[in-house]
Amino acid sequence: MNPTQTKIKFCGMMSKEDCLAANENRADYVGFVFAPGRKRTVTTESAREMKSSLLPGIKVVGVFVNETTDVVAGLLKENIIDIAQLHGDEDEAYIKDLRSKTDKPVIQAIQYSKFPSDEEFLKAIKESTADMLLIDSGTGCGKTFPWEVIRRIDREYFLAGGLDPENVSEAIALLHPYAVDVSSGIETDYKKDKAKMAAFANAVRKETI
Repeated sequence: MNPTQTKIKFCGMMSKEDCLAANENRADYVGFVFAPGRKRTVTTESAREMKSSLLPGIKVVGVFVNETTDVVAGLLKENIIDIAQLHGDEDEAYIKDLRSKTDKPVIQAIQYSKFPSDEEFLKAIKESTADMLLIDSGTGCGKTFPWEVIRRIDREYFLAGGLDPENVSEAIALLHPYAVDVSSGIETDYKKDKAKMAAFANAVRKETI
């Protein structure tokens, strides 16, 4: 495997079949959404079952929105998830508290739409103490943001927001992100589409051969 190849994260997995498709396409990460009231929210038990169907080496990312650190740390300690992704208003104090309860990695989502200016957006990226960042356009909006804004940032990140099999090659060529994150872009009628998952994975690997 090419060590410089952009990693793939399929997010919003909802079934064992979704996970088997992730196996087939050699995903590096999959995301389970634990935030209540979302279209792709899963239970702890379904997450446990889905993880058991994944190939070794595929990391499970739990996606949370303003959840308590006790709940997040509990899922990490039980190995239901491997990494916590914070997608709400969690601040540096929250990250510090979570780290007091677990040594597992933390991804912080930085959403372009939340900031009044590009300068404030870039400042948040620079100052986050999370292990990794996920740079997104907004919460599940399915749209891209001006990619040029982050062209010169100097830390690894997952690129998200409006990616699909048609535009992911362009994003990689411009930004060379550590990883690309996709959910709605590999779905048909809110369900994961095996053909779209394969097309997305092929586009990523073709661009970073």
